[in-house]
Amino acid sequence: MKVIISGGGTGGHIFPAIAIANAIKSSFNDAEILFVGAEGKMEMEKVPQAGYKIIGLPIVGIQRRLTWKNLLVPFKVLASMSKAKKIIHDFKPDIAIGVGGYASGPLLRAAASAGVPTLIQEQNSYAGITNKILAKKAGCICVAYSGMEAFFPKEKIVMTGNPVRAEMVQLDGKRTKALKHFGLNDDRKTILIVGGSLGARTINHAVSRFASEWVSAGHQVVWQTGKAYFETAKMVAASQNHIFAHDFIREMDLAYSAADVIVSRAGAMSISELCLVKKPAILIPSPNVSEDHQTKNAMALVNRSAALLVRDTEAETALGAEVLQLLSNQEKVHSLSENIATLGIPNAPDLIVKQVMALIKK
Repeated sequence: MKVIISGGGTGGHIFPAIAIANAIKSSFNDAEILFVGAEGKMEMEKVPQAGYKIIGLPIVGIQRRLTWKNLLVPFKVLASMSKAKKIIHDFKPDIAIGVGGYASGPLLRAAASAGVPTLIQEQNSYAGITNKILAKKAGCICVAYSGMEAFFPKEKIVMTGNPVRAEMVQLDGKRTKALKHFGLNDDRKTILIVGGSLGARTINHAVSRFASEWVSAGHQVVWQTGKAYFETAKMVAASQNHIFAHDFIREMDLAYSAADVIVSRAGAMSISELCLVKKPAILIPSPNVSEDHQTKNAMALVNRSAALLVRDTEAETALGAEVLQLLSNQEKVHSLSENIATLGIPNAPDLIVKQVMALIKK
């Protein structure tokens, strides 16, 4: 079986793609998998690290500011289409899977034109323009949210959930190890702050303002800052016990195990992980994403009483009280945990592989 997986640009596209590839290899050891990404994007580094071959396309997106580089976009699109056609011709895949990102457009269009079955994995609750266009010729569209018939043909939609890294959400029996790993007190409730791998400026500013208040109330803070804010966060942590700043947390399973409340951005993959770890969450959607995806992702939970929402513009004034109110309300903590747990789909990669096989056989 020969499979092409295309897309990337962000971890929210890359890690689901790798999870799908791993699930295919687990089921079919002799499967040959090729990734197609965008030159210069993070998938060109992350995919080889995961043990897979990747080819880059020269595709780029239009920049919102006025720049001469936008004049090159049509030429890069044409070059990417030509290269994508050659990849399809040379590799001869049985199926092409698109996970979103610039590269998935030319590759899936070339695959569909060559008669290769295509599958789209849409992570967000609000579909992007590229996937809406590609859906017309896709054989199957795997989604993680209900109501996606607003963007895609209903008969092509399959609810699979988002494929997350399994080791990130396996928490059973890890709490003691987690407390020791982060140097935490068992008698204090833990607030976990995750603004994404690069950090989040608004969230970091809010934590700097409110962390000492949370500690004074008897809590402790595990804070992933991102590299840019780490030095400032270290000074905040040095001035007050029970604040533990990290530029990046690799052991997210331990961080989730230790957490009593999680403050997070609302990226699709972050939300999918939160649904599986079943912890109460306060979501602060990033305003710097296309089509306001993160707010729509967050509202899909908020409307089911499965998470709380603090808008980015309000975080530096409202987050402090929101966290304290939640931690003091065990009934609310319990209901949020129960409600978010109902939205998790733990076997998403296997469900997607099942659809892959159905399309190939068809």
